[in-house]
Amino acid sequence: MDRAKQSSAIPSSKSRLARAFAKVLHIRVATGIAPLEGIKKVRPPLKAKEDHVKNGIDPSSFQENEVHELIHNRESLEALLAKIFASISSVKANYVQLQFSQAPYDADGIQSADQLIVSEMKSLSELKQCFVKKQFDTSSESTLLLAEIQEQKSLLKTYEIMCKKMESQLKLKDPEVTVLKERLENLNAKNMCLEKSLNRSGPLSSLDKLHLFGLGPAHFSMVLHQTSKSMRCFARLLINEIKSAGWDINAAASAIEPGVSYTREDHKCFPFESFICREMFDSFQFHNFGLPNEPLTDISSSRRRLFYDEFMEFRSTNNPMAYLSLKPRSSFAKFCRLKYTRLVHPKMERAFFGSLTQRNLLSSGGFPDTKFFAMFAEVARQVWLLHCLAFSLEPAAAIFQAGRGFRFLEIYMETVAEEVIYNGSDYDPRVAFTVFPGFKIGRSVIQCKVYLVSNMQR
Repeated sequence: MDRAKQSSAIPSSKSRLARAFAKVLHIRVATGIAPLEGIKKVRPPLKAKEDHVKNGIDPSSFQENEVHELIHNRESLEALLAKIFASISSVKANYVQLQFSQAPYDADGIQSADQLIVSEMKSLSELKQCFVKKQFDTSSESTLLLAEIQEQKSLLKTYEIMCKKMESQLKLKDPEVTVLKERLENLNAKNMCLEKSLNRSGPLSSLDKLHLFGLGPAHFSMVLHQTSKSMRCFARLLINEIKSAGWDINAAASAIEPGVSYTREDHKCFPFESFICREMFDSFQFHNFGLPNEPLTDISSSRRRLFYDEFMEFRSTNNPMAYLSLKPRSSFAKFCRLKYTRLVHPKMERAFFGSLTQRNLLSSGGFPDTKFFAMFAEVARQVWLLHCLAFSLEPAAAIFQAGRGFRFLEIYMETVAEEVIYNGSDYDPRVAFTVFPGFKIGRSVIQCKVYLVSNMQR
């Protein structure tokens, strides 16, 4: 009996287990998982396509629908971003309007701009909620165009406000400019008066109460500064005339000082200054300045007195042209004729003025009444004054210059341009040419001014 009961119980338990197994297997098949007997993994999309095929639907149309949906979502998102950027541009434009309305104070403008800013901020908040809830505009194409139009309008409004602001600032600056122009004119007038007074009395106005034997290197240095200044002015005039004549400045500078490489373009004025100084100071060491038919005499105390008296008399002459008209046969007149013919080449004069009228007039004993010659005469006057003062000193001032290739020595030289190439331990600047000569008075040295090149340029 027990065995019969056991045998009858076993089948019932087996049947229950089989039914549970079948139930589980049925659930797995329904969810897309194959039973263990036929192991085949089927992906949901493929299963969906199979279902569509069974139902008579084309799979290609299913893919196209997905693509269209993606494109539509992307266009909607772009439209939303365009609306956000347009709203931000509008906020910026209204904020600029708010600032513009504050000065000068415009209550209506401030209130209007403030209301527009608040309205745009609300629109931005609504756009944020639309993005969070994924509520995109269905007419994305038209929305995108409208947003771009709004953004361009906001930018245009910003530029218009900025233009108005600049115009108002310009109107405020006009009175300031007028006042500054008046101040500049007054300062220029004062400078002209001071310059005339300096030219009249010279930098050595204190010499009126000084004895001949009280002169020293400091007085000579002051006159030398005025001479250097007048030469720079004449060099600028000469360069302008060369440019007006259509000559090549680079070629002219290379002709004066060949083989020099300049670190800056504006340094090409230095060879012209060097040329003027070289010609004007030639024979400076001689008592008669190298003038023909002028005797050479030894320097003495009486000769020093003559030089000093000539310096004091000539210093009070403001207009060298007037002096030349009164004394056309003086030593200074001979000096001007000699230096002009050496400084201004006939080809140069013909290019500047179209003829040799000035040179011919000088040869016949006259003096040209032109701005160019008047500036040259002022340079000649300054050099003549310096020459007279040099031989009024005891000992007399001796002129010197540095030759090309000389090593730079600060005790005797001063550079006119600091732009020298440094090469570490290989740094060894050399003199390319002397721009303005130096002078030695006893143990005192007034440095010559030189243009330097690095050792790599030599």
